[in-house]
Amino acid sequence: MPKSATNPIYGTYIKHATKFIAKQMQEKQAQRLIVGLSGGVDSAVVARLCQIALQGSAKDLKSTNNAKDRLLCVFLPSSKTDKSSFVDVKALVEKFSLPFIQHPIAKYDSLFSTQFADSSALEAGNFCARVRMALLYHYSSMHKGIVVGTSNQSELLLGYGTIFGDLACAINPIGALFKTQIFTLARDLQIPESIITKPPSADLYPNQSDESELGFSYASIDSLLIAIVKKSAKYQGAKHQPTPCLIHPKALHKKHYKNFDEKLVSMVLSRIARNQFKREMPTIFLPKPKLLRDLCAHTY
Repeated sequence: MPKSATNPIYGTYIKHATKFIAKQMQEKQAQRLIVGLSGGVDSAVVARLCQIALQGSAKDLKSTNNAKDRLLCVFLPSSKTDKSSFVDVKALVEKFSLPFIQHPIAKYDSLFSTQFADSSALEAGNFCARVRMALLYHYSSMHKGIVVGTSNQSELLLGYGTIFGDLACAINPIGALFKTQIFTLARDLQIPESIITKPPSADLYPNQSDESELGFSYASIDSLLIAIVKKSAKYQGAKHQPTPCLIHPKALHKKHYKNFDEKLVSMVLSRIARNQFKREMPTIFLPKPKLLRDLCAHTY
């Protein structure tokens, strides 16, 4: 592992994240890692981490041979995918010789628009996100693999993703990192600069921009999110940073964040509370013990 170009801590992160990927792959008895590429920085970082993990050693970032048969990167453009995404995916794949296929979903997109003509651009985008994930899981089934998530902690906390779409995965090696940290990590991983510097976008519809939709830069958002996570940790009594995206309810009071822009605080706190369901497992009704025992006793 070469010395980090920015901060040694990111080199350490790469080392531990790649070990996590390799260990999870072994424990889940997966034969291949499936990564959906979008042309964005998050999926680029995840694809590179997976490639390094499959080398068996993180000592040489330029070595890629051992990853060829155990990694599959899939680009699933819709009819509305920006042209720059095609260019950036190609640049990433060629730079690192990533195992890659392109699977267009324009036909699904068109069918949805025909059958749901009154749907909004966001609804159509969410549909495409779920189609992409369905196909990624199909590829994982074909290759006895696991789908690797590409959502960072900023997106997960804000609920800035499609439930059962891009938020779905078997493992996630970047879910504890905030968006601004992803940019730094990307440079350490030598991701093409064009991918790092372009405006973050979920690419759900033309000209979409994360920061324009949210109304604030990720730098501003992340500084507040970090404060919220720290406050949550105090309420939870955690000696170390708690599980990413699990925020204590008492940490969601505006009184704690008077040093931040009021509109920013309102937006972030409301999104965290409103989108909590996206970060939870489905709620299963559990009968009282006596009823459950009676039910089990009458099982045929």
